[in-house]
Amino acid sequence: MVRLPLTPAQVEAGRRLGTRLRAARADRDLTETAAAAGISPETLRKIETGRLPTPAFGTIVSVAAVLDIPLEELADTWRSAGLAESA
Repeated sequence: MVRLPLTPAQVEAGRRLGTRLRAARADRDLTETAAAAGISPETLRKIETGRLPTPAFGTIVSVAAVLDIPLEELADTWRSAGLAESA
């Protein structure tokens, strides 16, 4: 299966998502947060910096649970710039 390149809007949505997750993590240790979510620290770092703009749904569910962020709030963050029609 060939994956289509991400649009600029999708890349920007990934950056917004990462920024929101980083803000929610605040002063919590990245390594401890990643371990609690069952992912590697590097994966969490890539999500937070926008270098992984389309993380797997299960990854986001796990991180959201650890950070106590409702999934609907993260979905709103992702859609906030009219991305819904292009995602």
